Amino acid sequence: MKNILRTGILILATMALCFTSCDEDDPMTPADDSRYMQEDQMGRPAINTVFVDAGDKDAFNTTTPSKQGAAFADKFQSKLLALNPGYSTNALGLDAETFTSVLATDVLTVATEGKTTFFDGNNVLTGRALSDDVVSVELLLIFGGPEGTGNPGLTDDHVDANDKAFLNSFPYLATPH
Repeated sequence: MKNILRTGILILATMALCFTSCDEDDPMTPADDSRYMQEDQMGRPAINTVFVDAGDKDAFNTTTPSKQGAAFADKFQSKLLALNPGYSTNALGLDAETFTSVLATDVLTVATEGKTTFFDGNNVLTGRALSDDVVSVELLLIFGGPEGTGNPGLTDDHVDANDKAFLNSFPYLATPH
């Protein structure tokens, strides 16, 4: 059992190394890629769920990230303005067109130096720590306005803690109930 676990961890570590060291955004595929199919994209939690209409889910999920912005930014902007008709700019200073072009490219940006965080007021989309409250940040950027204080009832999901503490070593996530 220990050997199987070690092998699984080695495979995961190799995959992580491959994905973090790739400089192309198209997935690496073997010569026969008929066995592999991209099913879903969730680089930024809830963005796909909220901004992609049901009829566009398959197209969005199978579009290469470098092509998502051009294909979906206008639809994302329409959805943003339907959700928040008073949107002008957000706490990042992004107008609707700029913000939705960022959202429509569904990737998790990672800085190789500095703090890793989804958003802390200073650092923006430099990665994602397990403790980051990603949904509240997304709500703040959609509804909070330029100062992040507008629409206070809509800018926080009010889930302020996990039901179990994170572990201090790999795999970091707590054991499920």
